[in-house]
Amino acid sequence: MDSELMAQRHVMTHHALGTRITLTIYGNQYFGLLKQSMDLIDHFEDQLTVNRDQSEVMSVNQGAGRTPKMVSPTTYDLIKLAVKYSRENFGFNALIGPLVKLWKIGFAGAHVPSDREIKQRLQLIDPYKVLLDDTARTVYLEEAGMELDLGGIAKGYIADRIKDLWEENGVPAGIIDLGGNLLFVGKSPRRDDGQWIIGVQDPQLHRGENLATVREPACSAVTSGIYERFLIKNGRRYHHLLDPRTGYPLETDLSSVTVFTDQSVMGEIEAKRLFFNGEPLADWEKQPGNRGAIFIHNDESMINVGF
Repeated sequence: MDSELMAQRHVMTHHALGTRITLTIYGNQYFGLLKQSMDLIDHFEDQLTVNRDQSEVMSVNQGAGRTPKMVSPTTYDLIKLAVKYSRENFGFNALIGPLVKLWKIGFAGAHVPSDREIKQRLQLIDPYKVLLDDTARTVYLEEAGMELDLGGIAKGYIADRIKDLWEENGVPAGIIDLGGNLLFVGKSPRRDDGQWIIGVQDPQLHRGENLATVREPACSAVTSGIYERFLIKNGRRYHHLLDPRTGYPLETDLSSVTVFTDQSVMGEIEAKRLFFNGEPLADWEKQPGNRGAIFIHNDESMINVGF
């Protein structure tokens, strides 16, 4: 344990990206990076949000079916990454917005749509109808009514950029918490081996109450789960994680999957890959950048992968 560094712990909170942001940095000389990091988060939110009328992603959506829109290199690269994994058709889909807005689970007006309505919306979430021009750096959604939403990977991407900033400035230890999306930097001052103790949320309890803990060197921890937003209709429970392959909530006996990866943006993608798969994938933890995963079923039974 590094008691001296422990005493130089600085925390800053902020509300952005639709969630509570908490940044923790160790080392008095790095305190100024907290404000810089919050400014960076606000900058990316201005570019990527779909919760305001104006942003680069909203300009793409407003041009759907009409005209390609040029975006900044950062936004283009993230859209390209999102489209690439959306086309793998494992459950992650950055075009799913029209379907989410049809069901409205977790929001006022939530209801169970008709089969016909769902089939109509499925036409608007095809990732192959996104045209990307690397030379012009433009994005074009071919059908009017299509929508890009990078909410499924933006937090991970932004966390990685904050980590870059901290590492460039020599930060010895820190925790980036973007609404439960965690990224650990450097060596934990709490332990002689420098490993971080990471809690895995108990899906049946309040946020912050853990069912398991993991010890790992600096890494990202991202969870996909269905326990926070749902709709009950005629005695049936419909959770918010919609399957873009069917248009309906994913049928699963999983409550959550938490993945531990080198990059937070890949944690976002891989958490969804494993959750939609419903069970561990052979040799998943042996792939570069993947550390391990914890599957929690509705009955709270667990499967550990890579630990």
